[in-house]
Amino acid sequence: MFWQQDEPKVVDEEMLQQAIEEQGPQGQAGNIAKTEGIQYEEVLQLRLSYRKILKICHLGHFTSLTKLQLDNNVIERIEGLENLTNLVWLDLSFNNIELIEGLDTLVKLQDLSLFNNRISVIENLDALQNLHILSIGNNAIAQLENVIYLRKFKNLRTLNLAGNPFCDDENYKIFVTAYFPDLVYLDYRLLDQQTRETAFSKYQYAIEEMQHNELQEQEAMEAQKISNQELQLHKDAFVEFLNGPQLFNSMFTDDPDAAKLAHLPGMAALLESYPCKMEALCMQIFDAGLTQHSRRTAEVEFFFNCSREAVADNQQKAAQIAADFENSRRQTIVEMQQITDPSLLDDKFDSCDEEINQLSETLMSLELQLVDQLEDIIKDFERNISDMVGGFIEYVQGKFAQCRDLENQHHEKQLEIALTTLEQVAKNELEEEMSDDVAMLFVDKDTVTNAVSASHDTHLLKIDNREDELLTRINSWMSGLLKSIHDEEVNRNRKRISEIKNYFSYVKEQLEDMQLPEQE
Repeated sequence: MFWQQDEPKVVDEEMLQQAIEEQGPQGQAGNIAKTEGIQYEEVLQLRLSYRKILKICHLGHFTSLTKLQLDNNVIERIEGLENLTNLVWLDLSFNNIELIEGLDTLVKLQDLSLFNNRISVIENLDALQNLHILSIGNNAIAQLENVIYLRKFKNLRTLNLAGNPFCDDENYKIFVTAYFPDLVYLDYRLLDQQTRETAFSKYQYAIEEMQHNELQEQEAMEAQKISNQELQLHKDAFVEFLNGPQLFNSMFTDDPDAAKLAHLPGMAALLESYPCKMEALCMQIFDAGLTQHSRRTAEVEFFFNCSREAVADNQQKAAQIAADFENSRRQTIVEMQQITDPSLLDDKFDSCDEEINQLSETLMSLELQLVDQLEDIIKDFERNISDMVGGFIEYVQGKFAQCRDLENQHHEKQLEIALTTLEQVAKNELEEEMSDDVAMLFVDKDTVTNAVSASHDTHLLKIDNREDELLTRINSWMSGLLKSIHDEEVNRNRKRISEIKNYFSYVKEQLEDMQLPEQE
């Protein structure tokens, strides 16, 4: 009769609200939290154990969560955790998980339990470099060598593997101890020195070879990392792949007739100087791009520093004014409690009300001053960054124009060589033997002219596209940056005004609450 209670469930809003209320503050504090509403973004710990959960979802707003318990459910897939980037502790034990996945964004994770699931392979944990504790016992991992995958986690100190099929191997404990010299606890037992010595003796040569290979891999990874960082810098400067022959090569790679035309008499000398000149122009754009990127970065940093200093100085002044008012207000309240003359008390209330209004005007005036100050800072920045971008764009356009001039000169000379070759073919005066596919271009003047023109158009299109891409991206970057600055300032101003109004209402209400008993 009660089989419906055992049906699998999905994490939904009702379940989350219930869990938060159960685990949140109790009594009066709990009632206040319910009345005001609980913000998911502020929850730090969440326990969803023993709830027959099949599917993880609706957790995206818990962005501050550091501890999450999903143990003892019927979860089959690790999913829906992408936004929980502050998680330090995650318990997925006692579920039906078969594949390790969906953890790539949890880079702060230190303690992970996958105990008692159906996992057969240790994998997809590369992003969890801060992992200290891993429990993956009572699973279906059969290959002992699979454990070596975990060597990449240099902070791993506690490892639970007990209950997997490979634990039946008589060398299991010594094998793991040998390959993890920094491990302190294995299957929740302290590793003793004798076990370490036995393990080192048995697997010394295998480990030394592995360490050598790992060192080579690490060096290769470091080199690749440096290369990726350099490429990212070039992309941020909008000049990636302009520091070499890449643009020139792309012009000819997508040109179907380039290889044929290259075999014409005299083309070798022409193609010898062309790439060098094109590469030189590209390098000039590239060098200017890095220089301008450095200047833009410094300008952006200077702007944000000025903005932060202006806001901090204004906030300090406002905080001092509010603090002085609070001290005065507390003293006034004490004085008012001692006044028995109704007339004097009314005067005191009127005086307090005036002080509150004056405080609001002062804080609003201070905020208005900050708005004007930030507006001037933003205008200066807009002018400076626009001048920088505009100057760079003008320079780039000039260099790409030179690239087109270079291509036009190449085209004219190539066309001249092609027509001369056509005449020689017609008169049977060509000394060099021509391949069949090249000979097909010299059927008549239109054919060879069209081939040379098509080649020229392909080259110009590549140059135009690279120029357009650079200009589009840098303009998009600038407009996006300026828009975000304006949007953030609008949001800051609205938030500050709201804070002032809320504080104004708060002290007004307190004053009114003091008046009510007297009026009664």
